[in-house]
Amino acid sequence: MNDRLTGVSVFVEAVEADSFSEAAKRLNLSRSAVGKTIARLEDRLGARLFHRTTRSQMLTEDGQAFYERCLRALDELRAGEAMLESGRKEVAGRLRVSMPVLFGRRCAAPILLRLAAEHPKLELDLNFTDSRVDVVEDGFDLAIRNGPLGEWPGLMARRIAHQRMTVCASPAYLEAHGYPETRDDLMDHTAIMYARSGRIRSWLFPVEGGPDVEIQPRSRMRFDDLEMIADATSAGLGLCWLPCWLVHDRVEAGALVRLFKNEPRLSFDCYAVWPKTPHLPLRVRLAIDALAAELPAATAL
Repeated sequence: MNDRLTGVSVFVEAVEADSFSEAAKRLNLSRSAVGKTIARLEDRLGARLFHRTTRSQMLTEDGQAFYERCLRALDELRAGEAMLESGRKEVAGRLRVSMPVLFGRRCAAPILLRLAAEHPKLELDLNFTDSRVDVVEDGFDLAIRNGPLGEWPGLMARRIAHQRMTVCASPAYLEAHGYPETRDDLMDHTAIMYARSGRIRSWLFPVEGGPDVEIQPRSRMRFDDLEMIADATSAGLGLCWLPCWLVHDRVEAGALVRLFKNEPRLSFDCYAVWPKTPHLPLRVRLAIDALAAELPAATAL
């Protein structure tokens, strides 16, 4: 029976990953092992589940019908597992979490590492990407996202922290170019901008009783990496608009100076997002609770 369940879980992962190679990575198996497991499953069922070519794979009609049944069965198994987990204190099993690269590495991952240290049977599978993943399709238990969520059907969300933004410059830059006194003065200065997918992100400033003001100073440097923006700003190459937690150490060390200290700062909400389920697994619930308890201190610097 265990072999049968293994075959089913590998089959479902192969469907959702859309390739045997990607399924193998997610399951920590070789591509050959995934292929052999699917072949044994097809032999046992007496039906072909995939149309396979050297470039693609597609479910057959039998494969689609079997996949839908497998999903219902796995949902029941997960619900039963979650129900049993909730009755005991021990946390076990794999926790797959997706998070933004720098925010994840600096703020969120240390919290999850401490959680794993407290629960030796908890397995962590952390994915660091600044691209928005499909939590359900990509098989994640949890995702951490910053900013407005928009519409995410089939998902639950909980606000777990805020990220305040600030404008900074190096002492050398300010000595050479002067201090901007108002937001309008920013247009007379050089900035180092965040750009992604060909789009330069404007700087946003809150206004009481109205929409945020968007400002895009002139720039000759545009990066898609926040740490690199902080490096270039510390080198005196322009102003930056970055999360407070990212520049905190540089400000404390005197490498950067925060500007507009008395102005209200824009704050982005940070959310934990997970698939809607009748029984949330204990490991997921504890991870969300740990993030909600500890992230605010990490992002309030």
